[in-house]
Amino acid sequence: MRTSIYKFIEDPIAFKQQLVGWGQQFREITFLDSNSFFNEYSNFDCVLAVDAFTSIKTDYHNAFEDLKQYQQTTKDWLFGYLSYDLKNSVEHLESNNFDDLGFADLYFFQPKKIFLLKGDQIEIQYLNMCDDEVEEDFIDILNYTKQNDISQSSVEIQQRISKQSYTDKVVKLLEHIHQGDVYEANFCMEFFAENAKINPLDKFLKLNEISQAPFTVFFKNNKQFLLSASPERYLKKEGENLISQPIKGTSKRFVDSVEDEISKNNLSQDPKERAENIMITDLVRNDLSHTAQKASVEVKELCGIYSFLQVHQMISTITSKLDSKFATVDALRTTFPMGSMTGAPKYSAMKIIEELEETKRGLYSGAVGYFMPNGDFDFNVVIRSILYNEENQYVSFSVGSAITSLSIPEKEYEECLLKAKAMLEVLQQE
Repeated sequence: MRTSIYKFIEDPIAFKQQLVGWGQQFREITFLDSNSFFNEYSNFDCVLAVDAFTSIKTDYHNAFEDLKQYQQTTKDWLFGYLSYDLKNSVEHLESNNFDDLGFADLYFFQPKKIFLLKGDQIEIQYLNMCDDEVEEDFIDILNYTKQNDISQSSVEIQQRISKQSYTDKVVKLLEHIHQGDVYEANFCMEFFAENAKINPLDKFLKLNEISQAPFTVFFKNNKQFLLSASPERYLKKEGENLISQPIKGTSKRFVDSVEDEISKNNLSQDPKERAENIMITDLVRNDLSHTAQKASVEVKELCGIYSFLQVHQMISTITSKLDSKFATVDALRTTFPMGSMTGAPKYSAMKIIEELEETKRGLYSGAVGYFMPNGDFDFNVVIRSILYNEENQYVSFSVGSAITSLSIPEKEYEECLLKAKAMLEVLQQE
């Protein structure tokens, strides 16, 4: 059982930074920030969950069934992630590529302490075992000042796949497309640094400042960190309603407003970008249909253009109504991994990209989010994200683009560099 207390917050923006800073003392942290991004499907402006009372950590074997049991047993708030490699539990696939991050395939925890910010009001929910700490903690948060106690070294970013190797691999993918094995595949490459000492909170705050994305996450599980500036929702459940908002289609932002408007209009009319988006929208419709009430799958918006600080994006919104014979976790299992990060047909795309990519994706292109006590949930897509294993001092981020028959390898490479810009900027800052 939880105790709920409400407080008025004078300066919500400053409070968010105090909240995530104060949370650093705990072994487990999930901080979610919508950055005041208007979204009719948004529950909160920000959420902080800390300090695990119980948790589940597992590899992909039977992972969704284990998660279902955990969620149905606790019937409480749960925060955590689904890694991309859970694909191996839904299909006969393997992940044998290089991995120096070492994140578990699935991890969720039931937090002792939760903070839910909406407007200028914070709801504080503590498990009854620690509800006598609310007032003292709230004073500590308001008095929090940023510490700079972790020494940082300059990070030398390397590229796992060279430009030449990248274009060669895209050519191979195009051969698969022309042979009819697949008609779209999301191909990714890794940027990394070894012997890297970074201050994860510091890097997160900088990444959030220059991105201000609607599905931003700071996640910590002991020595493993995710710093995410994701613009994309994977899946949300609200009552019987499911909402998916895949992104496919990217164009550059410009300082000059005329140039910026041209870039935006070009994206909205680009036949390749529209084809990419429509293919994935169709895939999501199919995925949602597995658990949907009859005739309830709808495309609410097709190829909408949304502007973020770094890029313009093309986003579609697909909804369905969950059939009551399916459990909450079934909605995730039957749609995972998300189509925007795989391709279509999904199984063939996952098989081909596993062969061509050189890094195990792990948490990248997985999902981070939460379950509410009533079984509702909300998950992002882990893109535009930095992953850090503090124990072995390994930093990594990956970027990708959708390859279709209209793809030009050099242009796809340029799109990857555009997506890498914010993470590179943050990691190379002293």
